[in-house]
Amino acid sequence: MHLSVFQIIMLTVLAFIKHVDYYGIPMIFVNYPVFWGLFTGLLMGDMKTGLVVGGTVQLMSLGVAGFGGSSVPDYGTTTIIATAFGTSLGVEAGLAVGLPVGMLGVQLDVIVKILNGFVVRKSQEYANKLEFKKMNSILWLGPVFFGLSAAVPVFLSVTLGQSAVNFLLESMPAWFMSGLTLAGKMLPAVGIAMLLRFMPTGRYMSYLLIGFFLAAFLKVPIIGAAVIGFALAFNVYHRSEKDAQLQAAGGGGDSFMGEDE
Repeated sequence: MHLSVFQIIMLTVLAFIKHVDYYGIPMIFVNYPVFWGLFTGLLMGDMKTGLVVGGTVQLMSLGVAGFGGSSVPDYGTTTIIATAFGTSLGVEAGLAVGLPVGMLGVQLDVIVKILNGFVVRKSQEYANKLEFKKMNSILWLGPVFFGLSAAVPVFLSVTLGQSAVNFLLESMPAWFMSGLTLAGKMLPAVGIAMLLRFMPTGRYMSYLLIGFFLAAFLKVPIIGAAVIGFALAFNVYHRSEKDAQLQAAGGGGDSFMGEDE
C-alpha cells in the first residue's frame, strides 16, 4: 500500500476529528463506523471498500456501548485503518490489521480519561481562584488528548507502509489469521444478538420473522428490507399514538362525567 503525504495527513486529521466529535460537543456522526468508512473510502479513491468495511464494523459494534464511562473498542479507528489497508490488500486483510488497533483503543481510552482527570482538577483550581481564562484554556487539553488517542495510532499504522504490513501478516501464524477472519465474520452476528437481547423482541417477533423471511428466502437487498421495516415501524408508531390519544380522551371523558354527577 502506497499513500501520498496528503492522504496520510488527511487520514490522521480524519481520525482526530472523529474522536473529538465523539467525545466533544458536536457529535455530528456519533462515531458511526459506516460514515468514517465512507469518508476514508473517498480519500482512498475506493468508496465501495469504505462502505463495505464501514458496514461490517458497524455490525460488529451493534450492542456495544461505553455506559458509565466504561471503555469500549475504537470501532471508528478500526474502520479508518481497515479501509486504508483494505483498498489494496482486501477487506479481510484490512480488518485483520485494523481490529487489533481498535482493541488497543480500550487501553488508550483509559489512559486519556486518567489524564483528563488531572485536567479537570487543575481547571477546578483555576476556577476556585477566579482565573477563568486559564480554566477555559486548560480544558481544551481534554479534546486534544482524545483526538490524539485516535490520530496517533492511525498515523503510525498508515506510515508503516506495505512492507511493514506484509511483515506483520507473514509473521502471524496461519491459525491466528484464520481466527481473525472467522471472528470478523462472527462478530456482526454477535452484535445483532446482543442488540436483540435488549430490545422488546418478543413483542415484535412477527416483524423480526418478516425481515428474516425477506432477507433469507426472497433475497431482498438490505435497503429494500430496511424500507419495509421503516414502513412497518412507522405504522406501529402511528397506531400507538392514536391509542394514546384515545386513552387520554377516554380518561378525560370519565373525569368530566364524574364531576357532572
